Amino acid sequence: MTDTKAPKIEFPCDYSIKVIGDAAPDFAEFVVTVVEEHAPGLSPDRISVVDSRNGRFSSVRLNIVATGEQQLKALFEDLKASGRVHMVL
Repeated sequence: MTDTKAPKIEFPCDYSIKVIGDAAPDFAEFVVTVVEEHAPGLSPDRISVVDSRNGRFSSVRLNIVATGEQQLKALFEDLKASGRVHMVL
């Protein structure tokens, strides 16, 4: 049996996040606000919003500079705890 471990991420690094939730006029703004608390200085050109085909869901893709595992864990927890987010990838 070979002991293979997932490669560790070397921080700081560019990190892509996709946040999916119910479509709402302020959903993208909400996501950006939460992300900014954990990764300040988010550039607007690193954010994209796509609505689902039927308009029920919205996904927000962001690229941040990740500084460590704790930062990412806290960010994911805050997004999920909001009740507005279905999934964070």
